[in-house]
Amino acid sequence: MNRLMARRIRRKGAVMGFNALVLTTVGRKSGAERTTPVGWFPGPDGSYLIVASAAGAPGNPAWYLNLAANPDKIRIDVEGRTVAVTAEQLHGPEREQAWRQITSAAPRFASYQEKTDRELPVIRLTPQA
Repeated sequence: MNRLMARRIRRKGAVMGFNALVLTTVGRKSGAERTTPVGWFPGPDGSYLIVASAAGAPGNPAWYLNLAANPDKIRIDVEGRTVAVTAEQLHGPEREQAWRQITSAAPRFASYQEKTDRELPVIRLTPQA
């Protein structure tokens, strides 16, 4: 299913009513590349905001763990191009501002938060120079 979604995202740039990108991380244990389609929201200065929601599951998705282990070995396919990015998890007021923006644009993320006790991580992906 992920491959099918990734192909569609690479062609159209959107899925299920919101912007999507294909996230490629390096496995924290295997060292192998892993691709996952995720929704994104515009961040400051050309960055991309993503949420490790796992649709409100009790644990973080595997891609989040890979991203946290290798934050500078990430690339995204977005808007018809491939971009090397660096990941940074947001905290405090910066996260709150991004979270308000995300839940305003896509209220389903607020319902994901209600399903779980963990605070859903908000990640900023910044293009590498």
